[in-house]
Amino acid sequence: MARPRALVITLVFATGCAAGLVSCSNNAMPSPYAYPPAHEADVVDDYHGVKVADPYRWLETADAPDTLAWVDAENALTRAYVDGPAREALKTRLTALFDYPRATAPVARHGRYLFSRNSGLQNQAVLYVQDGLGGAPRPLVDPNTLSPDGTTALTALAVDDAGTQVAYGLSERGSDRQDILVREIATGTDRPDRLRWAKFASIAWRKDGSGFFYNRFPEPGTVPAGEENYRNRVYFHRLGDDQAQDPMVYARLDDREIVFQPSVSDDRRWLVIAGFKGASDRSEIVLLDLQTPGALPEKVFSGFTAAYQFIAADGGRLYFQTDEAAPRGRVIAVDPGDLSKAPAEIVPETPDKLAFAEIIAHRLVVGYLHDASSQITLYTLTGTPAGQVVLPAIGTVAELTGRPDDREMFLTFTSFTYPPAVYRYDFEKKALTPFGAPGQTRVDPSAYETQQVWYLSKDGTQVSMFIVYRKGLARDGARPVLLSGYGGFNISLTPAFDPANFVWLDRGGVLAVANLRGGGEYGEAWHEAGMLDRKQNVFDDFIAAAEWLVANQYTSPGKLAIEGGSNGGLLVGAALVQRPDLFGAVVCRVPVADMLRYHLFTVGRFWIPEYGSSENPDQFAYLYKYSPLHNVKDGVAYPATLVMTADTDDRVFPGMAKKFAARLQAATRGQAPILIRVEIKAGHGAGKPVSKMIDEDADIFSFLFKALNINGTGDWGLGAGDWGLRTGGWGLGFTAHGSRPVAPRRRPGWVPCAGPERSAAHSDVPFLKHPRRSLGRSCRCAGRSSVPDLR
Repeated sequence: MARPRALVITLVFATGCAAGLVSCSNNAMPSPYAYPPAHEADVVDDYHGVKVADPYRWLETADAPDTLAWVDAENALTRAYVDGPAREALKTRLTALFDYPRATAPVARHGRYLFSRNSGLQNQAVLYVQDGLGGAPRPLVDPNTLSPDGTTALTALAVDDAGTQVAYGLSERGSDRQDILVREIATGTDRPDRLRWAKFASIAWRKDGSGFFYNRFPEPGTVPAGEENYRNRVYFHRLGDDQAQDPMVYARLDDREIVFQPSVSDDRRWLVIAGFKGASDRSEIVLLDLQTPGALPEKVFSGFTAAYQFIAADGGRLYFQTDEAAPRGRVIAVDPGDLSKAPAEIVPETPDKLAFAEIIAHRLVVGYLHDASSQITLYTLTGTPAGQVVLPAIGTVAELTGRPDDREMFLTFTSFTYPPAVYRYDFEKKALTPFGAPGQTRVDPSAYETQQVWYLSKDGTQVSMFIVYRKGLARDGARPVLLSGYGGFNISLTPAFDPANFVWLDRGGVLAVANLRGGGEYGEAWHEAGMLDRKQNVFDDFIAAAEWLVANQYTSPGKLAIEGGSNGGLLVGAALVQRPDLFGAVVCRVPVADMLRYHLFTVGRFWIPEYGSSENPDQFAYLYKYSPLHNVKDGVAYPATLVMTADTDDRVFPGMAKKFAARLQAATRGQAPILIRVEIKAGHGAGKPVSKMIDEDADIFSFLFKALNINGTGDWGLGAGDWGLRTGGWGLGFTAHGSRPVAPRRRPGWVPCAGPERSAAHSDVPFLKHPRRSLGRSCRCAGRSSVPDLR
């Protein structure tokens, strides 16, 4: 196939902007805010004959003196706006809300259980191990001891088959880069092994514990600059060997944008390698017989025509979850001894989205999303229904751990007003019981209501939305509403807990979470309806949600705030420039804001299957039409906007956020502030310390309360909001004990995932499982390592 003709970049050194380009002039009325000077360079790109100005290109160079000075001045301006007594009160309240124990679902190995837990305000969760269900947990890996500011995070975990050693990943300052170490569980000491150049690492132990398969990227300097973010390969590391000796097991030298996920089957025989084309779920599957010397990899599924996820091996068959010929998902089985045979369908497609599938206790444990909430159904290995696991309430199964020979499984369950709780399911007794001691929280779930509504988008498509508020809240059109969405990469927004949201709810605010096209809530067809040239559907769905909230007397435009991060930052950025009249405030976090250049930085090329590329003339046309940066218009009164990024974000290039903020400041004629907050020692969101989360939330809500003119002690007729402490025991069997998965205000990049996304929103407790299988998609356990989620 012919490559699109090369992009021609022209630098025009002149005093004015070229005619016919995006305007560089500032026709704005004087602003009450003294925005730091941002000079407009005469930079022009030629995209297939269309000339596009990029006057703030200089802000892409993070360490340039002009950029550093501008960032310092912008941060000072933002601090002047958000700081003060009200912010300090918010920080105090947020500190109390975050101070509750939480943990992940354990990984079981021969009576030994490993899980992460945060006692409350620890910057990073600690990995614990306990012997037996009633044993006393003891710390195994404590990242808090590894850096004084809490910015070293545990970001990957894989326990060996015997439960004697664990491979774990560490990242620094929010980077996606990971070092992989090995610790002996009995002694708590590290082996000398230390592997570098990992990113979005998947780790799969050989069953004899002699070593593990893992994927990594090239060592910087061994490939052209920038290529170290691509050319992922699978290696085998034998314990005790130098990393330089690790043999390469599998690679695709013909395609640099494939990222691999190795898995070893529980029957010890098969290495299953899934290759994902960038951030797409579409995959190829390669099989290697580990018991046959000299065996060569064999293709099981090829062509990247559908999504395939390896579940497990049992009874001589390999089970996979797929959307091939089933947009909402089904389970199939393959005979590895005869790959020429067609796969057998085990669990057919249903009206609900198949979110995850595991084999535990020699049963298929299948999780579905029914109207964006979790349900679990059991099947025999031949597909006969074998009952359901009754969950505590409507909500989300955020984690699921277990293996084919286990007689128990563990899951984490959460909802908007119920903190995540860890449960143990006994397959013999068919009983779901809490795991771990109940904790305490500062939230009383009985004080709040959650409802799900459906509304019509611009083209008549029905879209669902969750709405959360305090009981007794009057619907008078004057309530502040915080609307969030994502709408991309097959990611599902499902009910989940974020303690920070209660500073909003307890001031009489309303939270709204829209399940937009582009997400995964209703299957692959729903996802495809919001990608590539259909991306405008996502923005239309979001704008329609805002209009519905106004029309149904929840709020008014002056009290309506929107929020989103990463791909969600693109969402709110596009909504901002398309309908500035509809919103009173905008929080735009780590946004993909420059749709013409996003693919040139970090791992941006991984997202081309979702967005397209400006190098393609047809795709350039629609990208240019909605790109937030390129659709800012001079002379428009833009609402109060807080753009957020981080100086070490190696996922979504921070230069995009800086250019977007500078362009908005130059263009607006309104009196509302356009601010940018540039975090230091933080990346896209993975491993962010609790102290930084609290500071960030204090800034966000200080900005929103001030921008929307919300009185610091206002209650809209609800009393003082009752900010006293609450305890657990809410009548549904929950414990305040678990990690926080996706929340209404999605936080980017939590587990090691590679696309503009944080899989477990706003949490300091890492989900030590397959992040590709999270958030109402398919959850997996730490024992199977972490899978690259390229969003």
